[in-house]
Amino acid sequence: MYKLKLLAALAFGAVGLVDGQASQSYTWKNVKIGGGGGFVPGIIFNPSQKGLAYARTDIGGAYKLNSDDTWTPLLDFADNARWNYWGVDALATDPVQPNRLYLATGMYTNSWDPNNGQILISSDSGSTFTPSSLPFKIGGNMPGRGIVLFFGARSGNGLWKSTDYGKTWAKVTGFTDTGSFIPDSSDTSGYNSDKIGIAWVTFDKASGSSGSATPRIFVGVANKGSTSVYVSTNGGSSWSAVAGQPTDFLPHKGVLSPAERSLYISYSDGAGPYDGTGGAIYKYNIDTGAWTNITPVSGGDLYFGFGGVAVDLQKNGTVMVAALNSWWPDGQIFRSIDGGASWTALWAWNGYPNLIKSYSYDDSLAPWIGPNYVDITAGDLQIGWMMESIAIDPFDSNHWLYGTGETIYGSHDLLKWDTAGNVTIKSLADGIEETSVQALISPPSGPPLISAIGDVAGFVHESLTTAPKSHHTNPDWATSADIDFAGNNPSNLVRIGTGDNSTKQVAISSDYGVTWNQHYGAPDNVNGGKVAISANADTILWRTSGHGVMVSQYQATFSAVSSLPSDAAITSDKKNNAVFYGASTSTFYLSTDIGKTFSAKGTLGSSTSVFDIAVHPNNTGDVWVSTDKGLFHSTNNGTSFTTISGISQAWGIALGAPKTVGGYPAIFVAANYSGVAYLRSDDQGVNWVKINDAAHGFGSASSNCITADARTYGRVYIGTNGRGIFYGDASGSAPSPTATATSTTTSTTTSATTSTHTTTTSAPTSTSSTTFSSSSSSSGTQTPASGYGQCGGQGWTGPTTCVSGYTCVVQNDFYSQCVPS
Repeated sequence: MYKLKLLAALAFGAVGLVDGQASQSYTWKNVKIGGGGGFVPGIIFNPSQKGLAYARTDIGGAYKLNSDDTWTPLLDFADNARWNYWGVDALATDPVQPNRLYLATGMYTNSWDPNNGQILISSDSGSTFTPSSLPFKIGGNMPGRGIVLFFGARSGNGLWKSTDYGKTWAKVTGFTDTGSFIPDSSDTSGYNSDKIGIAWVTFDKASGSSGSATPRIFVGVANKGSTSVYVSTNGGSSWSAVAGQPTDFLPHKGVLSPAERSLYISYSDGAGPYDGTGGAIYKYNIDTGAWTNITPVSGGDLYFGFGGVAVDLQKNGTVMVAALNSWWPDGQIFRSIDGGASWTALWAWNGYPNLIKSYSYDDSLAPWIGPNYVDITAGDLQIGWMMESIAIDPFDSNHWLYGTGETIYGSHDLLKWDTAGNVTIKSLADGIEETSVQALISPPSGPPLISAIGDVAGFVHESLTTAPKSHHTNPDWATSADIDFAGNNPSNLVRIGTGDNSTKQVAISSDYGVTWNQHYGAPDNVNGGKVAISANADTILWRTSGHGVMVSQYQATFSAVSSLPSDAAITSDKKNNAVFYGASTSTFYLSTDIGKTFSAKGTLGSSTSVFDIAVHPNNTGDVWVSTDKGLFHSTNNGTSFTTISGISQAWGIALGAPKTVGGYPAIFVAANYSGVAYLRSDDQGVNWVKINDAAHGFGSASSNCITADARTYGRVYIGTNGRGIFYGDASGSAPSPTATATSTTTSTTTSATTSTHTTTTSAPTSTSSTTFSSSSSSSGTQTPASGYGQCGGQGWTGPTTCVSGYTCVVQNDFYSQCVPS
């Protein structure tokens, strides 16, 4: 069984070796978005230790509540090998030993994630964890992820039990109902065709005595149309269906009110968090066995299921329930102070289309969520959606929190609900950064960072430490797939959407993304993919999702680019307006006619998949390509490439501010370099330092995007798939260069019938490298460099003259380039 103790605050020294790699200490912080940005399906207060509470997210890990209402992330150590730790499907805090915390983690139960799940065990309130492997998968980002608690399994795996603080687990053989509900059995992807399984487990603490196992346990199973709630009175040795129970819906939550001797259960006709058009709230009396339907609304007012349920342990009969799927005119929460006999709600109709809303609203910690007033407009969903979690502090009846598909709301004046009727709803997700980042850019002028993000569009980050005031709008897509800036006119941007809320999915900006306008030349119903804008901002190259590569100049109608593969990575040159680059499998492509046509150039070794292309901000033709077979560098428009030694696979890559004025940009890459790491090189890939540490793994490397700051040396931005955006700054001295291996250059000239290979060995000044060339000559006389090719520079041994029409011009000490005469 795999076990590893992980220190959430561990940091390495400024200089040293980590897994055989030189390392440099970095300070890592989240770029503050402030409002969460994603689904929070679980919030749990510890019932015996005041102030101890946790939140779980579907793709962004788990968090611990601080006394100032901020949150501390607990799973930032999750790295490429443990990326599925961020899918938290269940969380339990021990009521007897509050220092003990348990997380059931795993991202998917279908083939997208090949990994089995695990229970992460902490005995210090989440400061460190020890994993206990499970023999099946867990799905923190699967359907029904709001209804799974601790620990009933998905996928028909049943109920499991541990008697050694979670170290080992055994199936509860006496519990045979594994759940029958499947959201969509026809879904061939496996996402909606898996069994939801066990929905919740609730212990009746009052049924036992201190120091012994709790005898009475209730379990809810995802069944619809049949028995779904079971009870054991002997600690799980035997089970029986609770008599008289309703069977119309799925039981989402089961919360015990000890003083009332009652179990409150929320029901929905869908697994959630997106579906559900009906449901109910029932109250089960443990002593009498009576079931009472206490559903707050009925008839035409009941068009949603129910999710979150909370009871006030200090006030008997006080219960709150949340509408899981009320997408219009707003989300809804109901409160009762008489055990469900009567209810009040956060809003009510005042004659269509007018609403009366019984709350005040505060978005000061995340202004982009706003507007910062009570919005009575139907359809604006100010209260929230996907509300599977709601909790009342067991030590403070005024303190409540609830999770939505976007943030955590709550306040410290809940009792006003019962008197003044004007309870505060405030965004209280400060410290929770749960966005899926699609793309990042850091222009050489203007704001330091601009993002494209899933579900919340993306932002202009004028400050890295203050939440943005607004997200991208006009067009207002929920998800922005990609973003780029024009090298010579960096205030000009292009942004791509994913098909929601608009038929045309290309937007342009001339003010660094402060305002946007729709590109009316974009085709309808074409979306997603990647985008590049030319250096002078007049041409947009778009690799669409499913419709090939397209190009548009001067906002004209997009036309197909048949000479570039539909899966190609693309980018634009940042200086020459006519030049675009592409790469697919092992072939690099160049366009010198503003993206209209591309020609195949050099070879990327044995690559089968290209991840990213990064370009030198000042030197045309100086490009870096990351692939499944390594990292490649060209200084001649991709005519030939050097393979960077030591890197067997590379994903995101970015070029940032140089170490010295006028020097070569610092290179940042997520790569497999004797293990997956985030690296920086100040000498064009000769030497690398590892910049991440044991406390910062950044999840799945292949899912992350990287950009580097063009103005601040050493600063890099990492956009993750679930933990938002990190920025890192060097906080210690870099180690001295350590490269001692000789470099090997292999040139290949290919004709119809012959192939010539030449090998040379240089002085021991760089790591090993291999050059794949498609145009070099094996004769004693060098062929002039092609247009925009390299023609000189320190250490350069290639041609020093240019083809007709081009002149060799010095760009810096390391690079001279053939530019038009």
